[in-house]
Amino acid sequence: MKKRLISLFLALTMTWGLTACSGGSSAPATSAAPASDQGEAEDSRTENKDTDAGRGAQDQGAQAGKAAYTLNIGSAMSSTNPSSVALQSFKKAVEERTGGDLAVNIYTDSALGGEADLLEQVTSGTVEGMMQMGAANWEPYNSEVNVALLPFLFTSLDNARDAWAGEFGQQFCEKLLEPTGVTILSVWESGYRHMTNNTRPILAPGDIAGIKFRTNENSMKVKMYEAVGGSAVIMAFSDVYTGLQNKTIDGQENPLANIYTSSLQDVQTYLSLTGHMYDAAPLAVNTAWFETLPEEYQIILFEEADHAREADLRENDESKYLELLKEAGMEINEVDKDAFQEAMSGIWEEFASQYKDGQYWIDLATSFNK
Repeated sequence: MKKRLISLFLALTMTWGLTACSGGSSAPATSAAPASDQGEAEDSRTENKDTDAGRGAQDQGAQAGKAAYTLNIGSAMSSTNPSSVALQSFKKAVEERTGGDLAVNIYTDSALGGEADLLEQVTSGTVEGMMQMGAANWEPYNSEVNVALLPFLFTSLDNARDAWAGEFGQQFCEKLLEPTGVTILSVWESGYRHMTNNTRPILAPGDIAGIKFRTNENSMKVKMYEAVGGSAVIMAFSDVYTGLQNKTIDGQENPLANIYTSSLQDVQTYLSLTGHMYDAAPLAVNTAWFETLPEEYQIILFEEADHAREADLRENDESKYLELLKEAGMEINEVDKDAFQEAMSGIWEEFASQYKDGQYWIDLATSFNK
């Protein structure tokens, strides 16, 4: 759908083209939605809930009263997360280009629910849009999405970005995500995931033995911890901050920006730069809602989502957040990545044999490694 719309728009108006994935199934899927958790990246601190919950609604479009269409976008991220900042740019641009006829409301800090909740709401059409900080929550709909969670799938940040902006991302969205009833406007970035804990520095796989790590409800992540002797504890992200305080869990893993903007540095001592998994961040809308828009507005959403993606990538600077975490007192540890990759290699073999197209997805993703 995206390519068709943009080709038409280019022919009529000579505006610029786009990259990144999209498409669009004809109607929302009717399969049952998964049981919800509170999301992969929800700010768990009570004080933030008091001050920030619903902050995304802070600027709900001066022109919303006269808007013919409304796009409510939910995010589990804090309002200071790079994706949330970029969403505000997206909102402003869309409202300006439509003259306020399409109002965009941004709800951060899990004001509309955690990521699994949002996925259920957007696929059903209860909420129009969402920012998902990874593909893990799509597993109950189509477990082949776990190819994106294979440990050490990409050999560099540039390779990961190229893959998601290229054929891998295009096919992943069209074949695995959009059949659930969503249209992917653009794929932004959550980033490489790294491990934190309070028990000891993690330098090699053997250091993980006996440490209780939080994970969301995704089989790939559970297998990853089991492969290196860790203990996976299924827990909503909303409970992680408290769980670390009361020692229900010893550690967790997230991209650096998520760690910092959720203030996990306040309750974690050691940060190990494992970089074991890259999370892309799909910006998705309900397809049935999307198809009610004039084609001109559909194109504007695609274009401005891609423009805001560039802002998200610029802001999601690992070196900046690493320095902030170091200044906050965390001990930063480099790890033996080759040893981790070897320890987790069996997960790749299992995925390839489990699905008819398993090896195809692996080959497509790794074709971007240079």
